[in-house]
Amino acid sequence: MIETFQQALPHGITLSCRAAGQPGRPVLLFLHGFPEAAFVWDVLLDHFAQPEHGGYRCVAPNLRGFEHSSAPTDVAAYRAKPLVQDLTALIEAITQDSPTPGQLACLVAHDWGGALAWSVAAQHPAAMRQLTIVNAPHPATFQRELANSPTQQASSAYMNFLSRPDAPALLAENDFARLWPFFTNMAADSGPMAWLDEATRERYREVWSLGLHGPCAYYAASPLRPPTPNDPGATAVQLPRERVAVNVPTLVVWGLGDTALPEALLDGLDGYVDDLRIERVPGATHWIVHEQPQQVAALIGDFLKA
Repeated sequence: MIETFQQALPHGITLSCRAAGQPGRPVLLFLHGFPEAAFVWDVLLDHFAQPEHGGYRCVAPNLRGFEHSSAPTDVAAYRAKPLVQDLTALIEAITQDSPTPGQLACLVAHDWGGALAWSVAAQHPAAMRQLTIVNAPHPATFQRELANSPTQQASSAYMNFLSRPDAPALLAENDFARLWPFFTNMAADSGPMAWLDEATRERYREVWSLGLHGPCAYYAASPLRPPTPNDPGATAVQLPRERVAVNVPTLVVWGLGDTALPEALLDGLDGYVDDLRIERVPGATHWIVHEQPQQVAALIGDFLKA
């Protein structure tokens, strides 16, 4: 049973959240990406709330700028520092009545949620016992590939479009005609793993109709994007290991059919994460949470028992 609530944070931001499970239990926090929303985690919230799967308190916020969460208009409000502040404050709030106040049992995150989770884990390792990343590159390997790999630069060219001031308006045109291909280009509506039925499309329409400025601002605010003749992008970014090293036990689940985030992003990851388990999933794409939620749940469940 999914419940919804608005979580006010001390610094003036409110995050619209979905949750399942009994308060007072160990907490799992699930972070979504672009162009999604918290509802993508509903199957996993219900799964891990069940006593036979750990009986966790499971919470999935809509990130700043998404759905009914606070959506500042200033692009600078979507830089890493304020986004990480949202998450550390949320962790404090939702773990207060747990057995480990201030600490999650596990932070689970995909895409942009994963990018933020890498930062939270690096900067605030005591905030979680374990970390699970689903198809979201570590900032150091992403910077390396964006700066040096023509393949990654081509795969990520969409990031420069999404950072444009007119991107939200263009994405909303003609029933979001430019957004659906993010899904359908990876067989979301065809083939054996198809998941984008009309009911799911309608859920996305509802979320996107609430506004796309916030979601696009993540791209506009980030320097991690492919270089262009007029913008050095990732080539101007330096990430010292001590700023991005993760000392939390980490599971990375990676759908190998992800055309936006090629497998090369996993190369060298063990140089930044001391305790690392990688599970490569053939036949899955970037949208593995939609395609194979039970497989994702099983991999996380095994990791939680480790």
